[in-house]
Amino acid sequence: MYFYCEKCKKKYPISTLSYRCRCGGLFRLFKKTTEEMVHTVSIGEIKTPLVRAKIDRMEVFLKMEQLQPTGSFKGRGAYTLINQLKNVGIKSIVEDSSGNAATAIAAYAAAAGIECSVYLPTGTAAARINQISAYGAKIKEVEGSRDKAGEAARAAAANTYYASHVYNPLFFEGTKSLAYEIYEQMDFQVPEYIFMPVGNGSMLLGLYYGFIEIGRLPKFIAVQSENCCPVYQGFYDLPRRRIGKTVASGIRVGRPPRLPEMVMALHHSQGDVVTVSDEELLIAQDKIGRQGLYAEATAAVAFAGARKYFAEGKPDNYRVIIPLTGSGLKK
Repeated sequence: MYFYCEKCKKKYPISTLSYRCRCGGLFRLFKKTTEEMVHTVSIGEIKTPLVRAKIDRMEVFLKMEQLQPTGSFKGRGAYTLINQLKNVGIKSIVEDSSGNAATAIAAYAAAAGIECSVYLPTGTAAARINQISAYGAKIKEVEGSRDKAGEAARAAAANTYYASHVYNPLFFEGTKSLAYEIYEQMDFQVPEYIFMPVGNGSMLLGLYYGFIEIGRLPKFIAVQSENCCPVYQGFYDLPRRRIGKTVASGIRVGRPPRLPEMVMALHHSQGDVVTVSDEELLIAQDKIGRQGLYAEATAAVAFAGARKYFAEGKPDNYRVIIPLTGSGLKK
């Protein structure tokens, strides 16, 4: 098992302190089909329920990712990433995040006995900071945007392993498990649509590579805030707009490093990108709450996108999956 550059194909061990190739290319993971991941660290991760719901006369399946031990789907990627790093002897890591990835990686790092430092943009929700602190991680707050926090973490990674949920392919190897669970829970059938909030694309790319292995793709519909929508602009080849504020802080990413990869996955699945306003996503969050489910604002983005996409009505035979990516307790 090793990393290789998507551009020049140069190989790197997964213990490398480099987070991308010297040529500038991003890493992909090579793993033999018979090669198994080592998982010795667990904090109680589960196969999350798939719940049928009828909201606004639209029947959907809600994938309950907020029930993972750290409260979001990011635990899937952290589980695989940290287990492999422990296996190759990594003792200290840095990570940057708007909250959910950092909490997941900090939790698994604590369970693995790995020292963890987390770079967060100022304004990160207090609940997320408190959760990260509870795992013993060192918190470094960075003035400015989510992208600024990433720059600070990469500077710190010159001498420490960068356990990035964006740059490190092991994280996507973990989020692939979501595709297999959905496939199994749908009686080994592939749904017609999966809507998801998209920032750096860790769910989108994990689902894409998982369903590629399964052998058939659903249509992936990426949903972004209309105030921060680089994937929408990239998908439709539109000029970049200035980043604005949004209550969906988890997807307020202005320059996602894997943008071309995300756009490729969306086109290959014959999918689409939808943007929603804060007003639309707050309405969606309220409607999810009226089902007895407490989802964070970023998680509600996907349902807001589905409401907008199927404004004229969803065909009855379309099976639509909406992952609830994070708990409302993470405000």
